[in-house]
Amino acid sequence: MANLIDLRRRIRSVRNSQQVTKAMKTVATAKYKKASRTIAEGRPLWHSFPDSVGRLAGWAGPDAHPFLDVREERTIDVLVMTSDKGLCGAFNSNLLAKTLEFLKSKEPEARVRLELIGRKAAQFFKRLPYPIDRAYAEHTDRIGAGELRSLAAGLMEKFLFLETDAVYAAYNEFKSVLAPRLAIVRILPVDSGGGEEGGAVVPDWEPLPSPLIAAYWPRYVESQIVHAYAESQAAEQAARMMAMDAASNNAEELIEVLTLNLNKARQAGITKELLEIMTAVEALKS
Repeated sequence: MANLIDLRRRIRSVRNSQQVTKAMKTVATAKYKKASRTIAEGRPLWHSFPDSVGRLAGWAGPDAHPFLDVREERTIDVLVMTSDKGLCGAFNSNLLAKTLEFLKSKEPEARVRLELIGRKAAQFFKRLPYPIDRAYAEHTDRIGAGELRSLAAGLMEKFLFLETDAVYAAYNEFKSVLAPRLAIVRILPVDSGGGEEGGAVVPDWEPLPSPLIAAYWPRYVESQIVHAYAESQAAEQAARMMAMDAASNNAEELIEVLTLNLNKARQAGITKELLEIMTAVEALKS
């Protein structure tokens, strides 16, 4: 009888856990839809920005702006974006593992400093010997445009004042609901791979390219950080939605197995009682 009680308790516990996972999937789905709308609206600009900036840099020349100054990487800043919470599969662990591998590849020549977004990143790097200049470890899903601009301004200032030689961003880029793409991209210095190609006409600047560049490239750096943040948020909610869906399905399968075991145990108990009754009846007859 104790076995039946234990099985009923376990079924009830699994059902309660299933209700929680279904609720979390519903919340993650709502947040995912909002985040996916944001990246769908912003991707045309975000993806065309690097190409236009590269052409502008090629036209203006390597000395047009300090953001084009490619230096030996003796000090680098890495912006790492993870989630605050778990229950999203390998979303955080894969990114942190790849980021750590990247940092170790840079370590022999460069001193690494970190800017962190997400409690999981803060907890992970707290145990490692990398200095952390800034960390957003609470409510990172509510970081606004003003805070992201402030973060970008701080990184640009460090680059301009030669406190860092390069700025990288490590994040999960949303590619599909099934799996994100791990991305580590260089934000500063700006890539000047574009420019005059195949006889393209170089524009005549009036009066000079400097005012345009001074206004254009800071917006580019800000947009790349906003892009990385938006992609990370969408990828996180998609990963959590899939993880909670899988957990709900696993709970359903476990409930079916436990219910089957419960029915077998009940049937065995009933059969045993019937045998005892029949044995007693036969004993009385004899």
